[in-house]
Amino acid sequence: MNEALVFLAAPFLMCLILAGIHCYLGLHVLARGVIFVDLSLAQVAALGSSIAILFGFDHHATATYFISLGSTFLAAGLFALARKHEELFPQEAIIGIVYALASAAVILVVDKTAHGAEHIKDLLVGQVLWVTWSDVLKTAAIYAGVALVHWICRRQLLDASFKKKQKNQAFWDFLFYALFGVVITSSVSVAGVLQVFAYLIVPSVVGSLFFTTIKARLLFGWLLGFGMSLICMILSHWLDLPAGALIVVCFAALPVVLLLVMPLRRTH
Repeated sequence: MNEALVFLAAPFLMCLILAGIHCYLGLHVLARGVIFVDLSLAQVAALGSSIAILFGFDHHATATYFISLGSTFLAAGLFALARKHEELFPQEAIIGIVYALASAAVILVVDKTAHGAEHIKDLLVGQVLWVTWSDVLKTAAIYAGVALVHWICRRQLLDASFKKKQKNQAFWDFLFYALFGVVITSSVSVAGVLQVFAYLIVPSVVGSLFFTTIKARLLFGWLLGFGMSLICMILSHWLDLPAGALIVVCFAALPVVLLLVMPLRRTH
């Protein structure tokens, strides 16, 4: 039992860190109405890391991270531009197009690399069980920096997300997507595309069913994310199942169950 606790300590803390930052960013994403921007940016980050691996860099190399980050910055600029010219190009359509482009490009790139199938699996659900304390500290430091910028610029970033027009709107849109890209780039290398999406969207969507204020939704999202992470880690150890895939299934199943149950309760 003690060995299991020691083994799961770093992965569980990593899940708490992931839930902490993504629950907050999920509120912005829902307010902006760009639900799949996370998947799109995550897929672009995955494309960047795949290209780095194709050129001989290690999966966890510093160069791989910055190539992936640079790719997300390019996508962030494109999304900010699409919001500015939304009357010409619907932003959600551009997000979907970029996702499809990056997904197909990843397949083309990994087809030319060794262990391509394993790399795609890692990109989708990650290897959160095998994170080290060094990974935890590095990720926490990056997220703390992003959180600090969000705190300093909280009024402008919240106004930009919640449809309150302001000066330099395009700049604040780009800053949001750029910060979002930093988080996604770090998250995908640890947790994979699907797990990141689950942490970002599910707590925010479920919280919006029960609460109306940003603070209440955020606190509920954190409690839900922390609780579900603990349950999934325990189940993963007991059932000998991949933690990343189990987290995605459990998180994604929750709103589906609520969609089936809540209308019935209202009817009765």
